[in-house]
Amino acid sequence: MEGWGARHLFVNLEYEVDELRREAKMARLCAERGMALHVAHDTCVVMPGALRSGTGRPYAVYSPWYRAWVRHVHENLELLELSDAPSKNPASAREAFAELFDCEIPPAPESKRLSDEEAERFRSLWPAGEHEAMKRLDKFCETDIGGYAANRNIPSTPGTSNLSVHFASGTLSARTAVRVARDRNKTKKLDAGIEGIQTWISEVAWRDFYKHVLVHWPYTCMNKPFKPEYSNIEWSYNQEHFGAWTEGRTGFPIVDAAMRQLRGMGWMHNRCRMIVASFLSKDLLLDWRMGERFFMEHLIDGDFASNNGGWGFAASVGVDPQPYFRIFNPLLQSEKFDPQGDYIRRWVPELKGVVGKAIHHPYGRGAGPQAKKAGYPKPIVEHKVARERALAAYKRGIESGL
Repeated sequence: MEGWGARHLFVNLEYEVDELRREAKMARLCAERGMALHVAHDTCVVMPGALRSGTGRPYAVYSPWYRAWVRHVHENLELLELSDAPSKNPASAREAFAELFDCEIPPAPESKRLSDEEAERFRSLWPAGEHEAMKRLDKFCETDIGGYAANRNIPSTPGTSNLSVHFASGTLSARTAVRVARDRNKTKKLDAGIEGIQTWISEVAWRDFYKHVLVHWPYTCMNKPFKPEYSNIEWSYNQEHFGAWTEGRTGFPIVDAAMRQLRGMGWMHNRCRMIVASFLSKDLLLDWRMGERFFMEHLIDGDFASNNGGWGFAASVGVDPQPYFRIFNPLLQSEKFDPQGDYIRRWVPELKGVVGKAIHHPYGRGAGPQAKKAGYPKPIVEHKVARERALAAYKRGIESGL
């Protein structure tokens, strides 16, 4: 900045603790040199801290928070105003700032580099840039948003927007997405009109909510559960079980399909994220933070606040008011959200030839020999037994913390 004669630094604020400490250090450095640091709350429609309950406390439950969020946006419509695209740099910019334009992008750290095959695959699956983001947003609003409420939980159908990668990377803002969706509705109200649009806007708002939680309860950034009383649960650290989960070799077809989708696409359908997270933390009783970290290391749309919030929900240690005895039954989830087994057959080719309802539980529904011959493993746990073990472990952990 000193070399270029700049006196103002504009940044988009990140809310995680380490990032906030970095911004605070930058603010001090700028002030010492007579410069100004300007921060923008670009990732949220409503700035964290702006919404409080009737008692003046921050919200810890989504539904009342969302009602307040909608009301606040309706009362402050400028929050959905979009900025004009910036004009092109003058021709002199490349001469005046040649050093900046000539700077090469550094390579990724060794542990984060993609193979040539992976890079090519991800480029084809997830075209980069804001123009691609707007193209995808417009197409979704044109063709699929009307049926979003009905189709969003079916992983085999193109019922979701697949825009999370653009939200996470900053090539699309929640503000723009909500504004574009609202303008396709029959009303300017965010909670009225076409059901699919209402539902999608409420799902985008979850990203805001989890960032609000992060700001008000920063210890969630520090490997701690939102609910302190859940800190004493005795988790398992069975590496064989964890390896089977990460590789999609648990013997539970819906879980394995989802984990293989994650490895193949760097992305997973949201309903499946809940299923596999519940399976890891409840059926396998593995420490939910192992799964949280694995997701952040492999998701192309990894967002700390949303990922942490989702794992908190699945492991019952987060802000969600549901008690710990809400445990997803992977078989029932599979039958309900992948009734024909199309999603399973796509990602678990060993089971492609299994017909009927046996696809959901081959070893329990007469297709065991076929599955075994194809190399598909037996279930690594029995859900009923695992459920009882989880209930007992949670109960002991909570009682020991009281």
